Amino acid sequence: VKIMLPLKVLLSFRLGNNPNRFANSTLVRLSDYLMTGYKKGVRPVRNWRNSTLVSIDFMVYAILSVDEKNQVLTTYIWYRQQWKDEFLVWNPEDFDNLKQISIPTTNVWVPDILINEFVDVGKSPDIPYVYVRSDGLVRNYKPIQVVTACSLDIYNFPFDVQNCTLTFTSWLHTISDINISLMRTPEEVMFDKSVFMNQGEWELLHVLSKYSVFSIDGNDHYAEMKFYVVIRRRPLFYAVSLLLPSVFLMVMDIVGFYLPPDSGERVSFKITLLLGYSVFLIIVSDTLPATAIGTPLIGVYFVVCMALLVISLMETILIVRLVHKQDLQPHVPEWLRHLILERATVLFLITTFFVFCLIAAKLNHVTCENSKDCEKSLGVTFPLKENAPVVESILQEISSIRQYLEKRDEYRDIAKEWLQVGYVLDVLLFRFYLVAVLAYSITLGSLWSVWQYA
Repeated sequence: VKIMLPLKVLLSFRLGNNPNRFANSTLVRLSDYLMTGYKKGVRPVRNWRNSTLVSIDFMVYAILSVDEKNQVLTTYIWYRQQWKDEFLVWNPEDFDNLKQISIPTTNVWVPDILINEFVDVGKSPDIPYVYVRSDGLVRNYKPIQVVTACSLDIYNFPFDVQNCTLTFTSWLHTISDINISLMRTPEEVMFDKSVFMNQGEWELLHVLSKYSVFSIDGNDHYAEMKFYVVIRRRPLFYAVSLLLPSVFLMVMDIVGFYLPPDSGERVSFKITLLLGYSVFLIIVSDTLPATAIGTPLIGVYFVVCMALLVISLMETILIVRLVHKQDLQPHVPEWLRHLILERATVLFLITTFFVFCLIAAKLNHVTCENSKDCEKSLGVTFPLKENAPVVESILQEISSIRQYLEKRDEYRDIAKEWLQVGYVLDVLLFRFYLVAVLAYSITLGSLWSVWQYA
């Protein structure tokens, strides 16, 4: 029995039943001192007329996602806020020169500072402690995943710059109870990128801050601190995957004009390009951002490029129609001949010699200039008068052949005229098309360059 009794006492000490086990712990003594009689549900001021000044600050750590369709921005920030708690004050000399202590957040009063643009609860880690300094300064530092509503303008995609607002304010307390200020100067907040992860799609330009006081009903006034997070999209990926393929297809369409207009290969080539561009638009449709109130300029660019391809195909069909099956057509009208073959060639400096050479080569044939040539080519020698019936029959045959040859020459003259009109018109339409494509491309390129470096 004498041996067992000390063992039971020792066991009870090890199990934590010793009331004096924290007797020499300064942290425990200070915690008990601060929490004794503390009311965490009451604003920590001795004079209720004094407002509690909450100083806030945050740094953008990462841009997690930008949802253009739902107009939602998801960011990850390091949020800091501090305030004076007049009931959490002590003399460090009384507690082994201890000047700060960490206390559970649930045990102290915390201001109800919220972000007005919150639309969803993010996956933020729970930080259960706050730091309390001997003069009563409480520091609450924590990372927050912020899911906020933002008015996203995608018209300049992929060279767009977005400006999203984060408004910190007390949801309940007026400015007479809780006021808000910045922990640092606005310049320090503006250019602070020390913790930002700069390897994603979005680049952080700067963070602007603005303090204001607002009122809802004209009686109660509230303090708020607005932060304007300005970000810019990196356009390299979209330029390579969206713009360059479209530019290549348009260049191939322009090169297709150098195919002979009287051949069917040009029509099939341009139809192939049009089908290829249609497939390209189907593929990139999921990449383009979409909203219910606007369309990005790059979408308009793709539609206009598709329209230009259709116009190019229609022009090719028109030219092919002019240079084929001219036998059933009348002569070129005099006004059209004067306008296309005379005025247009001089005005637009179109060299007709090359055109005429092509037409002459295409229509190169052997014609009979007169009846003697026909006779030689047919090997005909006229017999004497005693064979008059035979001669008359031969002359009728020769006359019909001559009429046929004259008719054929007339058809070929008509074909030559329409070929001349077709070739000249093809050069004219090609130049107009080239000017339109270049002007459109230069305009969009200038706009995108200005937006990117603005």
